[in-house]
Amino acid sequence: MSSYSRPIESSEQALYDHFLQWVDCEPPEALIQRFKALFIDGGAYSDREISKALAQIVCSGSADEEFRFVVNRCCHILINRWQARSQFQPAVLDLIGLFDQVQGRPTSGGLYRSRSTRRLQDLVVDFTSTEQCLTLRRLARVLSEHLEPSSSGSQDLGMLIPRYPYLYEHCLLNDDSVSEQKSTVRKLQAERQRQFEVDLSRYVTSMVRRSPTMSPTAAAIAAPTVPNPTLLGDRALGGALKHYLGRVDGSNTYRDLAQGFMARSQHTPSYRLFKNDLFEYITSSVDGDYGARQFSNQLYQQLRVASPENDDRRLSDFLVVRTCSQLLNFLVVESPQNPRHFVFMDLISNLGPVVTAGLLLKIVLICRKVKPYLERRLSILFNHYESCEQGTVQWLVQVLETMNLALCLHFGNIDLSFIR
Repeated sequence: MSSYSRPIESSEQALYDHFLQWVDCEPPEALIQRFKALFIDGGAYSDREISKALAQIVCSGSADEEFRFVVNRCCHILINRWQARSQFQPAVLDLIGLFDQVQGRPTSGGLYRSRSTRRLQDLVVDFTSTEQCLTLRRLARVLSEHLEPSSSGSQDLGMLIPRYPYLYEHCLLNDDSVSEQKSTVRKLQAERQRQFEVDLSRYVTSMVRRSPTMSPTAAAIAAPTVPNPTLLGDRALGGALKHYLGRVDGSNTYRDLAQGFMARSQHTPSYRLFKNDLFEYITSSVDGDYGARQFSNQLYQQLRVASPENDDRRLSDFLVVRTCSQLLNFLVVESPQNPRHFVFMDLISNLGPVVTAGLLLKIVLICRKVKPYLERRLSILFNHYESCEQGTVQWLVQVLETMNLALCLHFGNIDLSFIR
């Protein structure tokens, strides 16, 4: 449950109202200085009532737990307004950059500072190590990529977060995110998703127009005249497009297979038979040799022990969602607390990122309610490897890029069916 479901103290509300008032009256530069004077410098502030309200918050017995939520919400009141106007977006980076000034700063300094000021500075330093501050820094990366695109090079994996809108809600939000924060992130997500679809459509269309005598698939892997919007090579992108839009079993596309499976499931007399059909549906895309060695047995056991008490019951929507969620735990990763992902890495090593992403796509196509659950599994891996150099986790970069493509083609508003 979000901490903001609790009653908000009057001192907190005074801070929120203060910034809501000034965000409509002052330019971003002035507001950043106002925020800095209040939270970062901690000295005399122009509004004594607001200074008193902040002192009440930082000297309360719950400050160690609650202060991070207060400063986070104040940030997002400003960010929400600025993000909506492109000329103000650089101010978001400047605001978040204020916290870089306090990292590593000695706490409780200054003999002549008041107790509340020393306490405030301690809390602000502590804030820089919280999940709330981490999500603010990720948001800064998303916006800085929009303002000034950069190459990947040898940077940390975390620098790639702008490329994956499907991870935004899970990497830039948490259980304590306030409404302003959610609004900002969802707007960014929609904008970035739309831009990727436009860039991908332009790329593929340019290939076809440039080589009208070539087959669409060959044209898609020809030398580009429009930049490739992915980190996949041109040939790899062409192959992935063919795989996700073409006939994966000689006669059916991914969407055809999913629709056929769902049609059959409506007449399945028991949950046990549904699990048997689901096993066949998933393994039909797996290479026989690899499946026979280990994967098929693991998958079969996973499904066999899934809600066995319901085996003789009629299939329900609840059982489908629960089973597909458990499958994603097994295939990708279970939780941040248990981030082991041996099965996922084994799939990638043996099947490659395109087919592995295809297995996950199969699941979300028959149960769209678990799409956010899949995105959450992938965000756990992204966060787990966030500080690793990109070159050391190329397997994950390839999967994230390929999954972005697969989800875009099947859940976005782009139509590239002409390249089959």
